[in-house]
Amino acid sequence: MSGTGRIRVRQVRSAIGYHRRQRLVLRGLGLRRMHQVVEVPDTPAIRGMIAKVKHLVAVEET
Repeated sequence: MSGTGRIRVRQVRSAIGYHRRQRLVLRGLGLRRMHQVVEVPDTPAIRGMIAKVKHLVAVEET
């Protein structure tokens, strides 16, 4: 995990039926719809957000 790298995050499952906080984490990552891919910096904060919604997203190292 480096602070200068970037990672791609894809939403693979819907947030319907999950807690509001998990939906807000997806929005915080920049994900708005299914199968959308965003590229975010690889920081501990982002990794923590991904850990909270790991059942809804797929992560790809770039």
